[in-house]
Amino acid sequence: MLTRRQLFPMLILGGAVPCMRDRLHAQDGRKLYNSVARKSVQSGLKYLASAQEENGTFGDGAYQDSTAIISLAGLSWLASGSVPGRGPFGSVLRRCVDYVVAQSDSSGLIASEAEQNKRPMYGHGFATLFLSQVYGMTRNPLVRTVLEKAVGLTLATQNSDGGWRYQPEKSDADISVTVCQAVALRGAVKSGFRVPPDTVLQCKSYLSKCQNPDGGFMYTHQGGESAFPRTGAALVGLFNCGIYEGDLVEQGLAFLDENWPEESEYSSSPHYFYGIYYASHAYWQAGGERWSRWYKSIRDLLTDRQESDGNWRDEHVCNEYSTAMACLSLQMPNNHLPILRR
Repeated sequence: MLTRRQLFPMLILGGAVPCMRDRLHAQDGRKLYNSVARKSVQSGLKYLASAQEENGTFGDGAYQDSTAIISLAGLSWLASGSVPGRGPFGSVLRRCVDYVVAQSDSSGLIASEAEQNKRPMYGHGFATLFLSQVYGMTRNPLVRTVLEKAVGLTLATQNSDGGWRYQPEKSDADISVTVCQAVALRGAVKSGFRVPPDTVLQCKSYLSKCQNPDGGFMYTHQGGESAFPRTGAALVGLFNCGIYEGDLVEQGLAFLDENWPEESEYSSSPHYFYGIYYASHAYWQAGGERWSRWYKSIRDLLTDRQESDGNWRDEHVCNEYSTAMACLSLQMPNNHLPILRR
């Protein structure tokens, strides 16, 4: 656990405990989370539960054993108020935890055998975030042991620019993997783990270098166009580094405001649900009228596009991925996940 001396810089850098602002924001958010949205989420969560295998994986597709997707599904169940072993989704959450914990190797990397040959740091980041939220709610000692090793690997693989890339090594970096690790580390801090202030400052520096003059964010700091999905992700990364205001944030939010995805992108863009999830998280952190406008829009679109069996269809990844992302986006007002609080 953190000492008071260790906790002080974490409070400055984004590890503050819930405050009155969080409670008031949550009250406003719950007003928008209407009965239609609640019913939609319950249907989506039940779909995910029905698709889960006994070993915690999903179906028979290319992503069946993805720790990233299994962890996202687990986060969506946690966001509903269930915890492993308790609540309507307690049993499926326990399977998620057991599976994710079993994928941890001696180095601390959390990735299935299939993922280790692809882009394992995505799965590692989402799995670390998932376990941090589980540990914060349950204090499970086995989860703590795995989480300590996972956090250690993430800290050890940050590159000289302050970011992370696909492989667990100090090489190049991109904004997507970097945000994934930043949020996971913030989750660990909120569960009582120590993350050095320099790690946070270097991460913030990398994210800052990726902003374009139009306020949006490029994929790497070496250049490139701005895009809605990665701008939402970058803002979430900055928020999780404790940066809640200033030109970086305001220009990024303005870019989001001006570049909402078209409804036609729902089925055509491979990054649609990724963008929806991170934009929802970013707008939730920003609060105010921006959040209300966004949530009303995405709430109505998602509830309208949901399939009769509860899933949201995605031909680019898999339905479990899109359904988990949709459920997480719609459940932001629940405010159950510690990572959503300032």
